[in-house]
Amino acid sequence: MAKVAFLGLGVMGFPMAGHLAAAGHEVRVWNRTAAKSRDWAARHEGRAQESISDAVAGCDIVFMCLGDDPDVREVAEPALEAMKDKAILVDHTTASAELARQLHEAAQAAGGIGFLDAPVSGGQAGAENGQLSVMVGGDGSVFERARPVMEVYAKAVVHCGGAGAGQLTKMVNQICIAGLVQGLAEGLHFAKRAGLDPETVIGAVSKGAAQSWQMENRWKTMVSDEFDFGFAVNWMRKDLRIALEEARNNGARLPVAAIVDQFYAEVQAMGGERWDTSSLIARLENADGKGVKTKP
Repeated sequence: MAKVAFLGLGVMGFPMAGHLAAAGHEVRVWNRTAAKSRDWAARHEGRAQESISDAVAGCDIVFMCLGDDPDVREVAEPALEAMKDKAILVDHTTASAELARQLHEAAQAAGGIGFLDAPVSGGQAGAENGQLSVMVGGDGSVFERARPVMEVYAKAVVHCGGAGAGQLTKMVNQICIAGLVQGLAEGLHFAKRAGLDPETVIGAVSKGAAQSWQMENRWKTMVSDEFDFGFAVNWMRKDLRIALEEARNNGARLPVAAIVDQFYAEVQAMGGERWDTSSLIARLENADGKGVKTKP
């Protein structure tokens, strides 16, 4: 069993830290809002800490699950200062590959600390059920030390390459999801306008080449205009921004991702900042003035 710290107890971090505690690891937690840390400690075996330095001191592995690059920088700096030599810092935030490379170098300079960029996929349900997919960048030897601990809350933990490779792989994940959700939204919108029964249509196409996780898990809520079941539009736009910036640097062409990003901007303008990503159908249903009855 390892002595670990978890920094950031949002919808993903809270249950992930819980799985670590349930597995028998000695867990300390920290969150900007201290009440969230205390709430976690009231539900799980582990200790809430008031400061980052107190949370990470003496720990073998420190996990972060935050919002964006600035949040990671703000938390990682004091964490690295307080971590013991040869410990491991694992960042589960979806952030830029450039930041991952910078933190890898900073960690090495801070007493030979190992760093892994390890964004996750699977959403809140995946975190709660311990079924996340973790895409990891960093040194192979560091990965092997941290892998058994990460497997507590994951169904797949894959080493994708050197520093930044985990973040680049997560960008691929989000690029693929953007196109899939838009395609599903258009298909369901078309079926409704054509007078077809959506359930019958999904029953016919979901066992063939059109099948996807999004189709299996989101079609019912999409046709019911219910968008409170997954990853928020604001966060998806952040992820697509990171991917599009990286594409400008490496020369990749992402025409579908770019246009879907703008479609999500329209959803935001409709008041859907916190709706889940399947709300792409809302802008289609709203385009002809018919309107949609959405549940925030």
